[in-house]
Amino acid sequence: MDKKTLKKLKIGVLMGGQSAEREVSLRSGAAVLRALKSRGYAAVPVDAGPDLWHVLKKEKVGFAFIALHGGHGENGAVQGMLEIMGIPYTGSGLLSSALAMDKEASKKIFRYHGIPVPVFHIVRRQEFRRPETGLKTGFRLPWVVKPSTEGSSVGVEIVRRREDAVRAIKKAFAYGDAVVIEEYMPGREVQIGILNDRAIGGVEVRPSAEFYSYEAKYTAGMTEYIIPPAIDKRTLRKAEQAALAAHRALGCSGATRVDLIIGERKDVVVLEVNTIPGMTETSLLPKIAAAAGLDFPTLIERIMEGDSE
Repeated sequence: MDKKTLKKLKIGVLMGGQSAEREVSLRSGAAVLRALKSRGYAAVPVDAGPDLWHVLKKEKVGFAFIALHGGHGENGAVQGMLEIMGIPYTGSGLLSSALAMDKEASKKIFRYHGIPVPVFHIVRRQEFRRPETGLKTGFRLPWVVKPSTEGSSVGVEIVRRREDAVRAIKKAFAYGDAVVIEEYMPGREVQIGILNDRAIGGVEVRPSAEFYSYEAKYTAGMTEYIIPPAIDKRTLRKAEQAALAAHRALGCSGATRVDLIIGERKDVVVLEVNTIPGMTETSLLPKIAAAAGLDFPTLIERIMEGDSE
């Protein structure tokens, strides 16, 4: 949507919600709200609770900037409601959002398109009634155990001993009925930013913890960020191509952040696509955008202008 039209609309910044990532979403939303107001937009905060439909109608919101992380804000539910209401919004649509949020579905789509992903196995709650009979994945330890439909590394654990797997899986079941077990892939953790169907750069994350966990993401000083990643240009280009391919395979739009692992032999493996990446001024996508010459308010404007439906 063009800037002139956006200036005429009341922009609702959807934040908060009821997912495990509520606090992070509130921070993202507050940063987006400040940026919009600094550029003269008529923007209002909207805490996405059970009365979201009523609040949007009451506030006469004409455009929604979605700063929700996890839950209904990122799995397509809010996007579907906005489409029914006829309110244009930022980011990916209903189907793309749902696919990206579901790690099982997205991995299968990536494999169909020839995009490399870790070897994985799905455990469903109804099939996990007698864990003592043994868990067969078809690949060796260590494993990465994670909920199929959560973000921000919520519920993720690296399992190095088989006897620890049952506990980790039960922990992950607290967030949904399906758990993904991946083959652990050692290597550099690199995240690529995509803006309006173009890769704009990347960041390498070096957590002091075992991996880029929720704690490592949101605790100051626990992670070192390298921009651009400390890899050669050819490998970075390969990572950007894989990230853009994953973004397109799911039909995503707007701004996404694609998480990858780059192995010792410079092989690139896609982990997941985040359709609503963190949007605080110190989050990874804004860091990547800044390195590409886009300050935070400009990034916010580009996200809105790049999504018209």
